[in-house]
Amino acid sequence: MVKFSPDGTRLASASADRTLRVWDWERLAKEDGGVQKGDDGTKEPEMVLKGHTMGVSSVAWSTNSRYLCSASDDRTLRLWDTKGEGKCVKVLKGHTHFVFCCAFNAQSNLLASGSFDETVKLWEVKTGKLLKDLPAHSDPITAVDFSSDGKQVVSSSFDGLCRVWDAETGHCIRTIVHAGNPPVSFAKFSPNGKYVLAATLDNSIRLWSVDTGTCLKVYQGHTNERYCLVSAFCTSSKTGQWVISGSEDHGIYIWDLQKKHLAQKIEGRPDKSTPGTGHCSPVLCVDCHPTKSVFASCSHESDKAIKLWEEM
Repeated sequence: MVKFSPDGTRLASASADRTLRVWDWERLAKEDGGVQKGDDGTKEPEMVLKGHTMGVSSVAWSTNSRYLCSASDDRTLRLWDTKGEGKCVKVLKGHTHFVFCCAFNAQSNLLASGSFDETVKLWEVKTGKLLKDLPAHSDPITAVDFSSDGKQVVSSSFDGLCRVWDAETGHCIRTIVHAGNPPVSFAKFSPNGKYVLAATLDNSIRLWSVDTGTCLKVYQGHTNERYCLVSAFCTSSKTGQWVISGSEDHGIYIWDLQKKHLAQKIEGRPDKSTPGTGHCSPVLCVDCHPTKSVFASCSHESDKAIKLWEEM
């Protein structure tokens, strides 16, 4: 997974090699004389955070861009202070299976986590105390996210459901499900908190109304039948508003948010020996810079690459 910090100065990644890496994005962009499309040059991270004993599936930034939370197959979450050398300041224990996803609320006083133990847990950041344990789903949790005001949490699962929770009471206030009940591999709130973007393992991404639970738009053309692919809203671009996702065919797909049509596809490559700048493995995650027309992508085993791209 890759994630820009909210202030846009850094880029963090989580990896199956048990580490987190943090890059000074602004420095790298200046060194390159601007962002390079599909830059294959090797860049040294600002820091490498070590402590997990198994692979790290997810990373989230606090709103002030100082703290990172990581979720790992070692069944823990770790909270890191990236000021200075990147010290681990808390280890959160309570899940009984792989911890797959995590998210801060806007105030950064709460953390949400989702696990293969089928629960969503809410934690107090200051103390590391477990506040709520939600028996959320009947299959592994694939994503958690807070709404922009921090009042709601969305979770998704292989059980085919997205659920929206009241962050204060822990009550489920909305269940979202598509006909046929395809496994939901990812979900996140829109920037205004009124919609949920949900990816399913039927090669589709859907935009849902939180208020009504109805599907408003469907984005298709990519391949997603196996992996949990993290997609993104891009609302900072000067040329439009987009939904961006990686694909198991090694490509990256960019749709017009409102019109739903595929606006651009960045072609992948079958292997590293093939000329080009695209990925040569399934593209697992994309994330958009908060203020610039730039996004990052990362890919699977045979590629192991993070690339920075300029948007259209």
